[in-house]
Parts: sequence; C-alpha cells; structure tokens
Amino acid sequence: MSRRTVIILAAVAVLAFLSIVVAVVLQPGGPAGTLPLDTITLPPGFAIEVYAGNVTGARSMTLSPNGTLFVGSRGVGNVYAIPDRDGDGRGDEVIVVASGLDSPNGVAFQNGSLYIAEIGRVLRYDDIEANLESPPDPAVVSDAFPDDAAHGWKFIAFGPDGKLYVPVGAPCNVCDPDDERFGTIMRMNPDGTGLEVYARGIRNTVGFDWHPETGDLWFTDNGRDWLGNDAPPDELNRAPEAGMHFGFPYCHGTSIPDPEFGAERSCAEFTPPEQELGPHVAALGMRFYTGEAFPEEYRDRIFIAEHGSWNRVDPIGYRVTMVTLEDGTPSSYDVFAEGWLQGRETWGRPVDVEVAHDGALLVSDDRANAVYRITYPGVPRSD
Repeated sequence: MSRRTVIILAAVAVLAFLSIVVAVVLQPGGPAGTLPLDTITLPPGFAIEVYAGNVTGARSMTLSPNGTLFVGSRGVGNVYAIPDRDGDGRGDEVIVVASGLDSPNGVAFQNGSLYIAEIGRVLRYDDIEANLESPPDPAVVSDAFPDDAAHGWKFIAFGPDGKLYVPVGAPCNVCDPDDERFGTIMRMNPDGTGLEVYARGIRNTVGFDWHPETGDLWFTDNGRDWLGNDAPPDELNRAPEAGMHFGFPYCHGTSIPDPEFGAERSCAEFTPPEQELGPHVAALGMRFYTGEAFPEEYRDRIFIAEHGSWNRVDPIGYRVTMVTLEDGTPSSYDVFAEGWLQGRETWGRPVDVEVAHDGALLVSDDRANAVYRITYPGVPRSD
C-alpha cells in the first residue's frame, strides 16, 4: 500500500468518525449530591459513594501517609488537597493548593513534599500539608521535558527505587519523532538529577504502578486512533527492567503492524503487552489492590480506570476494570464497575484509581468533577 493511499484512507476515516463523534452526546453529571450513583453496577457486596464533590476536572491522585488526597487536573490548571482529618473515610473539604498551571495532571508525594507534573516541567511544594491554605512557592525540580501539548499531560509516581517516573507521550496520533524523549517513560532522582529513559515505544501512558511483591513496573498505554472501531487495543504492559521497547509506532497490541511505519520493524522485535485491553477504551490510571478491606481474592488484582472512547461507532469504556494475575501473568480481564455510560450518553468518566489507607478504592472522575469511594460492606442478609 502506498503512502498516498494510506493518507487518503486515513482522511476518509477521519471524516467518517467525525460524524460519529458529533452523534455521541455527553450529559454532564450534576452536583455531587445528585450524581446518579444508582446507575453504577458493582460485584455483589460492594458499594459506591461520593468521597468528594466539586473537584473540577479531577484527574490523577496521590495519597499522603497522613491521609490527604491530592488530585491533579488538566484544562482547569488546578491541583487540589482533600484532607480526611477525622479519619471517617470522607473528604472534609476541597482546597485548591495550586492554580494557573499547565495541565497539572500528575501528582506524587514523598517526604512531606508534593510533586506536580506540568507538560514541560515538574514542580515541588515542600511541607505542603502544614500549608494547605497558603502553599509555598514551588521549586522547579526539572524543566527538561518537551512542551508539546499533544499527549503532554503526565502521570507521575515514585518507584521502589526512590526515583520519580515521568512519561513523555508521543506528540501525535502516530509518528516517529527525532527527539528520543517522546514515546517513553523517563525517571530521575527526586532532585531532578540523573534523568534517563527507562522504557521506549510507548504511545501514551497515563497510569502505572509496581507489583507489590516483584517490584516490576506495570503500565497502561493508549493505542493509536483511526484504525477502525476494534483496533488497535489499549494495552497493559510490564517493564521489569530498563531498556525495553514496546513497539510504538511500528507495532500495536501484540501483532498489528502500523500501516505507515510497520514495514520498518517487525512486531517480533518488541515486547508485547501482558494483556490487550478494549479498543479505544482510553485506559488511564491503574493500581494494584494492596488493601485488606476487599475479599481476599481481590488482593494484588490490577484495577484500571477506563476513561472511555471518543471515536467508536458504539462507545466503550467509561468504567473500572480489573485484571487478575496467576503466577504473575494475567488470567482474566473483567469489568468491576460500570454505569457511567448509559446507551450513547455518559455522565462520568473515570480517570484514576487509588487504594485508600482503609482499603477502600478511590476513583476520580473529570466529567462529574468528583472522587468516589468504593467499599465492601458485604452482602446484606436476606432475613
């Protein structure tokens, strides 16, 4: 197939899907107290409630040892602190600790300091919990990242090695940039020194975590657009060591060569995903469940927030899924919570998941501007 033919087919696909996108009407959720949580289905014995409302554009989350939940955003440019001072499993208030930032999606916490990732840099707010109402001026940890807006928002987290992991998404739908920082997960010391590429061939990861026993890095990756309704899949990948390549832009999923770049490299050259996820589900935040409040079989399962498709004939995602591991390998990929999507309309879009200190699962939603709390009170007695 010639390059010209590929471009023509892509243009036709774009026009076709644009008409589909317009047809999908997104209905916003109301105030936190009126969100239709009765539409959310969960496994028997589980319950969902609002942990905090009025968290405009709630995106990635991190939890301090003292129980303060920090939440990033994108377009609104805010970062929030949600303390739970009385330990009742509810947010006491929502405090804006930073504003006017450039897509501060990513947040991480270490040694009393809050780290915030903008598109081109990482900031640090020291002794933040003692100054929630009047935060100090931030220190610039590193400004060594590209400032391209496309896939430039970041999820960040500290690994078991004490380093801060920072992804740099591809600045395009599909391309092969000259700048080696694009399409990677990078890492650096907490002070910004020692910046290096940890993994390559990653289109756009907005969520990762480390296996609680092996310490291996696992991450979600969003597949490219405009290959049809059912291709390619999003991915759940594992990177136990530095230097691995996961295929982008040459290969998607386990074995789908890219129509433009696939002829340059074979899929056999790259590390395949551990689990293919739904096509275009926009898999974002993921965590291993390390709490003790859920039934034992949920221990160490991977929970994934699927933000939801924007370019399928039939929308998919808008849910929380889970991947079960057996001997370190995925054995099933199942829906855990769904109902934010009702037919072709959606009132919420899950972004991130976080295991609370009491074992509850927190879920952020940038459509309904809320953080939910999923618990396991058990199946009510029938008598």
